[in-house]
Amino acid sequence: MDRTSELGQILSVTINEDKTVAYLQFLKKEDSFTCSADVLRHFLQNNNVKHGIQQDIVERFAANPREYFFSRTPIAIGNEPVDGVNGSIRYAIQLDDDQHFRPAEGEDGKVDYKDVTRLNNVRKGQIIAELVPAVPGRPGMAVTGVPIPCRDGKEAILKVGKNVVLNPEQNAMYAAIDGLVTMTEKGKMNVFPIYEINGNVDYGTGNIEFVGTVVVRGNVLTGFKVTAAGDIRVIGGVEGAELFAGGSIDITGGIIGYNKGLVKAGHQVKSSFIQDGNVQAGEDVIVSQSIMHSNIRAGRDVICNGTKGLIVGGSIQAGEKVIARIIGNPMSTATSIEVGVLPDLRNELQDLRTQIKEQLANLDKTEKALTLLDQLASLGKLTPDKVAMRSKLGLTKKSNAQELNEMKERMLIIEKTLEDTGKAKVGVLKMIYGGSKIVIGRYTKYIKEPISHMSFYYSDGDISMSSYF
Repeated sequence: MDRTSELGQILSVTINEDKTVAYLQFLKKEDSFTCSADVLRHFLQNNNVKHGIQQDIVERFAANPREYFFSRTPIAIGNEPVDGVNGSIRYAIQLDDDQHFRPAEGEDGKVDYKDVTRLNNVRKGQIIAELVPAVPGRPGMAVTGVPIPCRDGKEAILKVGKNVVLNPEQNAMYAAIDGLVTMTEKGKMNVFPIYEINGNVDYGTGNIEFVGTVVVRGNVLTGFKVTAAGDIRVIGGVEGAELFAGGSIDITGGIIGYNKGLVKAGHQVKSSFIQDGNVQAGEDVIVSQSIMHSNIRAGRDVICNGTKGLIVGGSIQAGEKVIARIIGNPMSTATSIEVGVLPDLRNELQDLRTQIKEQLANLDKTEKALTLLDQLASLGKLTPDKVAMRSKLGLTKKSNAQELNEMKERMLIIEKTLEDTGKAKVGVLKMIYGGSKIVIGRYTKYIKEPISHMSFYYSDGDISMSSYF
């Protein structure tokens, strides 16, 4: 038996799970044990320890083994992998939505809605954003000598919209015209010129359709329409009108919809109040005072937590959460709050169900026709035109079946998405009254008695409550 084999009877080598540390330990106490540093190194090599051997510990162990009788000694230390850092985008201008179209405030605290300042205006050739490069990762090395993989940082992508150009290196974007920088719902950066109406949108102006940002320094009256590829800012109020914006909509004077029209934004809708209105936002609906008897749809959040912060009547749907000071009223006015829903996906799901029903009916007709033709073929009564029809119906059946499977797969994906209610929450800062209904995903809770300072969320197959702070 050679010396290395003898060591195997006395010493053990263990390696941790991620193979970055190897430990040396005595299997039994043997006072007569001696071993040279070279033999110990050879023993470690035989036990697949090939990298990061702590030479000073090896020398000390060989010189004074009794010091290590009762310990588990790290004898080799590998190199942990270091993950990279994702790249990012450094914006040269302020993109905080609260800065968009904020009215100037005088020393006396009064707001002059005719003096709108701090827009994201840029000059032609001005830099808008630049890429911060990703940092690559650094692989590690196991004590066994095998490399440990790392995760490299992912490069960020500049999403170029209208009137924006990239530099030759493709790592910075610049304005191609003078105008207003706007980020649309898909994260594209655009530079839009601004169209201003110094008064009401009424019979004097007609409907407005513009490829940039629209500022209305008045009211938008019932029956009129304003469409903008960028943002819409209304200094006055909006009646039963139609407003459509690719970016955000900000209404200083509030919305009185008379249950007509629609205010729809790809990004955010902000208003001081909404009464009898229909509002849809790709992201958030933010209201400072109250939402009364309105239909609100938000891809992300509905926030109504100002001094009044009241939601009463109507239907509120939000992809993630609804936060309000007060929901409902003492008269038990029916108020529906639904979170964990994505209205666009629900509509798509409904359309898919209709399409699948139609496709099944078509498939059934095709199969019946093929069955009849197969019977004729078995009797040798299939004419040439019937042979062609049989072949065509066979292809149609295959195509319909494939489309049906694709639609069913899409349905499953949507249903799984709608079941993800982890972020869904209703927050009540002050009081929620009886008559209110909270829906989270597929679950419903009817409020019968007033409840104060409460947060509602999905947990273990039901809607749970906890104190809201």
